[in-house]
Amino acid sequence: MKITRFAITVIIVPAILMLSVIFTASPAEKKDAAKLGHDYRTFHTDGKIEYGKIGDSYTAELVMYLAGNQFMVMEELIKDFQKKHPGIKTVYVETIPPGQILKGQILKQGMINNQKTAQNPDVFASVSYGHMKTLKSKGLTDEAMIYIRNKLELMVAPGNPKNIKGPEDLGRDDLMQSHPNPITEGIFKFYGSQMLKDLGLYEKVTGNKMCKSCWAVEGKTWFTSRHHRETPLRIEEGQADVGIVWTTEVVHAKAEGRKVDGVPIKAPLNMSHKVNYAIGVLKTGRNQKNARIFLDYLATDAAQEIYAKHGFVKANRDELKLKPITG
Repeated sequence: MKITRFAITVIIVPAILMLSVIFTASPAEKKDAAKLGHDYRTFHTDGKIEYGKIGDSYTAELVMYLAGNQFMVMEELIKDFQKKHPGIKTVYVETIPPGQILKGQILKQGMINNQKTAQNPDVFASVSYGHMKTLKSKGLTDEAMIYIRNKLELMVAPGNPKNIKGPEDLGRDDLMQSHPNPITEGIFKFYGSQMLKDLGLYEKVTGNKMCKSCWAVEGKTWFTSRHHRETPLRIEEGQADVGIVWTTEVVHAKAEGRKVDGVPIKAPLNMSHKVNYAIGVLKTGRNQKNARIFLDYLATDAAQEIYAKHGFVKANRDELKLKPITG
């Protein structure tokens, strides 16, 4: 059989790319990859939870694509929701970066674990109200509501051995840092980066680099791919001294017995005045009635208390009403 130069290229180039992925992945990313199924969960009224069944995004009775930093809340929240609404027997929930959801799943057919994912979830939630404006401009939704709040915090090793006092210390040369990437992770794209700019530290910390799973500043600042698991792991393994996370992630990590601590960030640098989680029902969703039932549930004291238990800040009564998307 004759092998042409084109055939060799076709065979070799993908192999090289695959090897590149394998050998450049950090230990934290490799461990993280084993848990990716936990970002794609199907909840059943009998209490069963199935992981990584991407195809359920086409069949579940309620399909929700939610900002990833709520991953720790979902089991308790959906269990309570289904207890109150047992007629909704299957709820499929994704908890990944909202920018990735919007661009790679809703606006463009995406692939997850080599499976196509539905482009028409019933519910979408983001840490950026701008994402809701984008959906409105595409004719996919008209209304949204604010349902929880959050704030930035620094995650450090137990006992804070580097004596990090606040975000001003991110300008120190002796710290190895791990931060969410500025491409798909709203926590850094919209909030962490602004905090660093307000402090005059953005260029020093990031090198003005836009990438993910990469060194923003070689040997000093790492940009993650899915930071809600990667940063705590990097700190535990001694690959980082500090990372920008949500307060809720510090609460969750410590509740799990992870070897991390938190250093609070004072307002307004913690962005608590800006971090509003917006949620809306998509016109293209298959289960719009169920979606609206869920949004009504989010406005209840029970749902708000569950979020507060995990470190989120409750929304007020006025925010917990669907309103026309403006701007």
